[in-house]
Amino acid sequence: MHLGGEEKEVARMATTACVSTSCCSITSARESYGSQKVHQQGSAASPKQAQVGRSAFCGEKISASLNAQLWVPARRRSAKEGPLQVSAVLAELDQTSVDVEEKPRVDPRTVLSIILGGGAGTRLFPLTKRRAKPAVPIGGAYRLIDVPMSNCINSGINKVFILTQFNSTSLNRHLARTYNFGNGVNFGDGFVEVLAATQTPGEKGLDWFQGTADAVRQYLWLFEDAKNKVVENVLILSGDHLYRQDYMDFVQKHKDSGADITISCVPMDDSRASDYGLMKIDDKGRVLYFNEKPKGAELKSMQVDTTVLGLSPEDAEKKPYIASMGIYVFKKEVLLKLLRWRYPTANDFGSEIIPASAKEFNVQAYLFDDYWEDIGTIKSFFDANLALTAQPPQFSFYDAAKPIFTSPRFLPPTKIEQCQVKESIISHGCFLRSCSVEHSIVGIRSRLESGVQLKDTMMMGADFYETEQEITEMLKEGKVPIGVGENSRVSNCIIDKNARIGKNVVIANTDNVQEAERPKDGFYIRTGVTVILKNGVIKDGTVI
Repeated sequence: MHLGGEEKEVARMATTACVSTSCCSITSARESYGSQKVHQQGSAASPKQAQVGRSAFCGEKISASLNAQLWVPARRRSAKEGPLQVSAVLAELDQTSVDVEEKPRVDPRTVLSIILGGGAGTRLFPLTKRRAKPAVPIGGAYRLIDVPMSNCINSGINKVFILTQFNSTSLNRHLARTYNFGNGVNFGDGFVEVLAATQTPGEKGLDWFQGTADAVRQYLWLFEDAKNKVVENVLILSGDHLYRQDYMDFVQKHKDSGADITISCVPMDDSRASDYGLMKIDDKGRVLYFNEKPKGAELKSMQVDTTVLGLSPEDAEKKPYIASMGIYVFKKEVLLKLLRWRYPTANDFGSEIIPASAKEFNVQAYLFDDYWEDIGTIKSFFDANLALTAQPPQFSFYDAAKPIFTSPRFLPPTKIEQCQVKESIISHGCFLRSCSVEHSIVGIRSRLESGVQLKDTMMMGADFYETEQEITEMLKEGKVPIGVGENSRVSNCIIDKNARIGKNVVIANTDNVQEAERPKDGFYIRTGVTVILKNGVIKDGTVI
């Protein structure tokens, strides 16, 4: 094969860029060729030569990785191998070129995230008796707030506000210990700031947060602060959900669709659809209207073609409904307009702002087809925790690429002596002695004594250790140490932090009581699940 003048130059430059004495960038070959073409603009070029494709350098497969900045180590040639032979394949030019126009990616620095701390958390009581919902422990070592915070970090979003109002002390302490980025140097231009409900001058300034939308409205002035001038989109998140999501994919869909508001939603089947707020969409994915927890004929009328959002035909037939996750992306200027001028008295996003906006703004649906659970009740909290012990679990904290972060506690490994552990999660810093643990979660610093049987139980652990000497003295005085005492049997139970369960205790709810309030005795029963209070004491020999 005879090479023309320009083709020889192409081959020479491809060899120079793709084979070096150390390593090379495929991108540098592309840039070198582009530069060469610029210098040759004055020379005559045939239409065939003008359509040179970038695959002429290294083939289609490697060319497909140009945008990924693929680096390929090259082998040094010895003098004995003789001069470098350039294959004519390098000079075989593409007859056609395909221009793929990529939409610009959204810069995470232009996204601001707001995590809502939740209300009084009455449905999660008594777990929320002394803490906010996002501060409730989950999975043996984490808190609910760690889920959206970790999703933000893994998505590259470094501007985060957390709005709090009820029982926020525990939440504030955890955030300060876990997500303290110093003076901003370690976190670039980002921040994590807690915005507590506060009173301000004026008649309306005397009110606390009246709802999710009102909480954001009271801090709108922060969005116009100098450090947030680059913000284009505002992400509204909830602090009591369990899921793993890349928010930048969500924001990218929002930008590409040209939406004013985008709602993250999950597909639902008939068995669960009536428990959620459902959306009706058109064939473009635009939200038409909402229906909160519909039943009967109203439920059937909310069926949609979920293939529009990317679901396969088979899955779309099984899950013909879409439910709002309570996660939204707003254009910043649209959010300011809605809260200040269009709906200045609306207090809630889900029930007021979003349904009303669908009538006059471009509100789009974004399908999140993965595990998601709303931890809103004692039953859902209990089930979601025990589901973590399944093999394989629907949701797992064991993801090296997208970890869930939490407070570094520097605890020692768990010590297990002659125990039987089946389908369970044992957190760090625990002491287990001659006990049986089945289908349960044992939280940090937990202590299970000899003869203990733990089944279908979520044990949150403890905030501190008691020494062997302290435990011995307490037992001599007839007191109960932290943990579960000898020969006690516990099932279908949530044991809150620092609980003290004595010897020979039975917690089984054999009478299948659904609701009970016994705070003086250290426990509640909610939807059939026994909840031992934080710092609660269950005396020796007690039967529940």
